[in-house]
Amino acid sequence: MTETNKQLPHLVFGGELTTLDGTEFKDLSKLDIVGIYPDYASAAAAWKAKAQQTVDNALMRYFVVHLHRLLDPETGKVQGG
Repeated sequence: MTETNKQLPHLVFGGELTTLDGTEFKDLSKLDIVGIYPDYASAAAAWKAKAQQTVDNALMRYFVVHLHRLLDPETGKVQGG
């Protein structure tokens, strides 16, 4: 895979928070796992769509997690064994 075509997986998920200014979820068993996307642009589009669907619930929040940074914080490369 070339540098310009590099996989950079991103997770989109959300749920209802306990407070407007926090990131603690009311019920972890009710998290909405939207999906894992191959790049930030795809993840951002999914995040935006879900956020717009839940705009009437101020406590409902969606997040984009840069999985590639968690896999290898220095280079973004997957470490495995």
